[in-house]
Amino acid sequence: MGGNQLEEVPRDIWKLEKLEVLYLGGNNLKDIPAEMGRLHFLRSLVLCENQLQSLPSTISCLRRLRSLSLHKNQLTTLPPEIVTLKGLVELSLRDNPLVVRFVQDMTYDPPSLRELAARSIKQFRVPYKDKDLPPNLVYYLKSACRCVNPKCRGVYFDVRVEHIKFVDFCGKYRIPLLQYLCSPRCSTTPAIGSVSDTTSSDDDSDIPESRLRRVLLG
Repeated sequence: MGGNQLEEVPRDIWKLEKLEVLYLGGNNLKDIPAEMGRLHFLRSLVLCENQLQSLPSTISCLRRLRSLSLHKNQLTTLPPEIVTLKGLVELSLRDNPLVVRFVQDMTYDPPSLRELAARSIKQFRVPYKDKDLPPNLVYYLKSACRCVNPKCRGVYFDVRVEHIKFVDFCGKYRIPLLQYLCSPRCSTTPAIGSVSDTTSSDDDSDIPESRLRRVLLG
């Protein structure tokens, strides 16, 4: 049924209960019915090159699904339940806003003198007492956020870098992970004035599932 300008999938498609492969690529689908989750024997589902903006949460009921092609759609989110598809070995997401906007919307403004000074105090552990500084500056220093780069001990306050890292998810396919770093250089090398953390791991598998769920939700 690929390349036929289909605009909808009938809700009673679930009656094809023994269906194992369903190819719907190259149509004009804007959504798919929740009843598709009842195709329990489905192993391959091709929905690429459509106009899909979302997927029903019932996609998680396709326990035998091994291949899911979603590239070239209008997806901005994925249902969080998709992480339960343990048998999935191929997931195609390229050319969707979910991926593209992460890559295109990376901006960086130079930090203010206040932030540069505050970063230095934190990174070099400059000793101070509350009475040594104005109250608003003391409060500002307490709002520091740790850089997520495991090789960096840097911090940021108001200015951060949106960085995209493609990671292995469930050890089987790759998804974009949005990270906040302290500087543009931090993605490859420790930030200026930072201390290298030789005990931290940069292995993709160390990323907690909760962070991956955030990425899947967009």
